[in-house]
Amino acid sequence: MNFRSPSRERRSSVLSIRPFRRLWIATSLSSLGDWLSLVALASLASSLAGNGAAAQYSAVGGVWLSSLLPALVLGPLAGAVADRLDRRVNMIVGDVVRAALYLSIPLDLTVHFASTLTWIYVVQFLASCASLFWTPAKDASVPNLVPPDRLEQANQYSLFTTFGTAPIAGIVFSLLSLVSRALEGLSHYFTTNPVNLALYFNAATFVVSALTIYALREIPKRQFSTHISAPSVAKTIWEGWRFIGRTAVVRWLVIGMVGAFAAGGVVVGLGQPYITHTLHGGNAGWGVVFAAIFVGLAGGMFLGLRILSGFSRRRLFGLSIVSAAIPLALIALIPNLVVTVLLTVLLGACAGVAYVTGYTIVGLEVDDNTRGRTFAFLYSAIRVILFAVIAVAPFVAAGFTAVVHGVSGTGNLRIGHVNYEGIGYNCVMLLAAAIAVWVGVISYRQMDDRKGVPLREDLASAVRGEEFQAVPGHVNGYEAAPVRHGVFIALEGGEGAGKTTQARLLAIWLRDQGYDVVTTREPGATKIGMRLRAVLLDTAHRGLSARAETLLYAADRAEHVSSVILPALERGAVVVTDRYVDSSLAYQGAGRNQPTAEVAKLNEWATGGLVPELTVLLDMPPANGLGRRARSADRLEAEPLDFHERVRRGFLSLASAEPERYLVLDASQPPEDVSRAIQERVRDMLPDPIPPMAEANTGSFPAILD
Repeated sequence: MNFRSPSRERRSSVLSIRPFRRLWIATSLSSLGDWLSLVALASLASSLAGNGAAAQYSAVGGVWLSSLLPALVLGPLAGAVADRLDRRVNMIVGDVVRAALYLSIPLDLTVHFASTLTWIYVVQFLASCASLFWTPAKDASVPNLVPPDRLEQANQYSLFTTFGTAPIAGIVFSLLSLVSRALEGLSHYFTTNPVNLALYFNAATFVVSALTIYALREIPKRQFSTHISAPSVAKTIWEGWRFIGRTAVVRWLVIGMVGAFAAGGVVVGLGQPYITHTLHGGNAGWGVVFAAIFVGLAGGMFLGLRILSGFSRRRLFGLSIVSAAIPLALIALIPNLVVTVLLTVLLGACAGVAYVTGYTIVGLEVDDNTRGRTFAFLYSAIRVILFAVIAVAPFVAAGFTAVVHGVSGTGNLRIGHVNYEGIGYNCVMLLAAAIAVWVGVISYRQMDDRKGVPLREDLASAVRGEEFQAVPGHVNGYEAAPVRHGVFIALEGGEGAGKTTQARLLAIWLRDQGYDVVTTREPGATKIGMRLRAVLLDTAHRGLSARAETLLYAADRAEHVSSVILPALERGAVVVTDRYVDSSLAYQGAGRNQPTAEVAKLNEWATGGLVPELTVLLDMPPANGLGRRARSADRLEAEPLDFHERVRRGFLSLASAEPERYLVLDASQPPEDVSRAIQERVRDMLPDPIPPMAEANTGSFPAILD
């Protein structure tokens, strides 16, 4: 679709993009309906349970359980449906189904066709299933409706709507309660209690949402012909999980968000008893803290990202998780209601930044064919973790309190002038804060796209509002990876390790499997590269400085990526290169005793951040490798043995830093053994040799009728 020019878009809100505005309106109505149903059905379940507090808590808990249980059962399937079927139809059906389900509850209250409490649980379970299918389809559609540079703002609006409608639902339910009093006794068939009015209102929001989506024609259709075979749902789910497992950024994104929400679940699980009993705030105090969470989320989603405009989003994701741990730890250490409310706002703000940043990264860096499954996996994993932590946290807190009681004779602890009542609550929140720090630090290190640039320098520039130096291949501070459908494999190693032989054998094997294979090398894979190779490897140029040598290799690599590697990957080929960036890090970095971080930064710029999915390192003692050569054929081979020893140590250091990307093999083995080991590793990471859409259209032949 066509978007308005960047200059015009920059002056207006993302809501000025009509297709997204319609989707946002539908999201607002659908989210309001989901929250309103929880408020109304929790109230109804509590009234049906009787006067006993335990029975009321159990009845309300059943409503929450019915809402969360679908994520345990249908989360992966929802993502597969979002990727496999027409997303627009998926959302329309989800809205209509929820409207019908919620209308059935007032009907049951009138004609009593089922046990009301049981039917509430059934309806909430089925409606949550519909929401589970609706949400990934919506999230996966957003990147198709807005330009990449507006995706973050679009996610801010979407996520703010998702959570911001919660307090609105409470206000609506309160207003409907007042209306029901005014309409009480109006009709025997049209009951006007607040729950029924809320459910009627609920059904109306879903109907309007469905009509809005129906008018939204810009969502790309994803239909499969009934006359051809399509990949099975199980295969689609498995491929989506494999994608998450082998894509480092998405994998650590999922781990970071799940870990962060595990820590957040502790606040939800312990908040009510902690505020009510330990801080003596009562239900009103808990209500204020609950509202503070949403105020913080809203601030984080909007103000936080505007203050840190231009800051690397990959860095910001891990940093915001670590930052959220600080107010959580302080809440545990300072038992004061006012302080807790303020810290909860800060905690919510950090969570809001992490949430919108994570969703934006997924929207930009995940291919459209697997985006729905990724969102569904993320959505269901978060809900499962939240439910598990909410359920377990009170028991863990009770266990800590019991341990302290067994040691000191009381479940309370006094430190100085501060008295901690029910110390188990505080211990669990401190433990959750520690988990958040651990997960945030790991996510930061694994996803950092500005290695070598001090974090303090980036933060200072963001706070001062200074312009960041643009990094090629990045948009708004995070990597905007090019659309790639192929597989990139690099072979590295010292002189005489057998890289050229193994590259040739691997290419032959891949072609036998039906793959489009491009074999290449560095330096010299292009016309310009051939000239650079002559300068770099000719023994007549021994006086070339180390910096000049590094720059020439980077120039060759920039042309190599642009002219050979990226075009092949974009058409779906498997690219096998004999040497890549790691050779410069080992030879020009470790071998020439130059700062490796500077060499890495230069090559990241030259390649646009393109990194192989697999690097095969053929390792052997330099003396053995050089001994395979009849003579020293080039400048590098002619270097002394201690140079090649440093190069070997450089390669091994790189491999130990990223073991998931490297396959280190003993190059002194017979070539056929080395080749077999490479094939075993490569086999699991290869896509189907026939493109997925082509397979879907040719998986079976229609019957010949004449």
